Amino acid sequence: MILILECIVCCFILLVPCVVVIANGAHNGVFLYEKDVQERVVRMGLITEQEIARNAKWFKIVTMIVLIGFVIWAVYGINGARGFMTPFLQIYAMAMAEGLFDRFFIDAYWVGYTKAWTILGTEDLKPYIPKKTLIIKWLTVIVGNPIIAAVLAGLMMLIFK
Repeated sequence: MILILECIVCCFILLVPCVVVIANGAHNGVFLYEKDVQERVVRMGLITEQEIARNAKWFKIVTMIVLIGFVIWAVYGINGARGFMTPFLQIYAMAMAEGLFDRFFIDAYWVGYTKAWTILGTEDLKPYIPKKTLIIKWLTVIVGNPIIAAVLAGLMMLIFK
């Protein structure tokens, strides 16, 4: 039961920065869009390339630090997991929950079907997540998450001998 709650927290950790980044306009989160959308938004004068780079850097740093920090704290601090397999499975569960939440809720529903992520003047560039990018994102979830979970569990196994 606690692992389910931890998975929900991981999804929330991803959701909050997304909400914050588009709170004053979806153009502030344009670093999450394809290059053609970014270029259009810069040409329209809504944001500069420097602001895009800055927003992307802070979003990634904050989200990753909080997410990885929470996962490590949850698995090793709250759950008391040790060794390799138990931490791996818990980290993998949290990574998959976050990844599936990102693909189904954020990408498919929130970006795909609501107007929250629509940047006026770029509607002709929709869908904002083209098939090629979507395939890469799914491969990251399916192939990348187990690798990340294994690496993190392996590193933490060395620390928590």
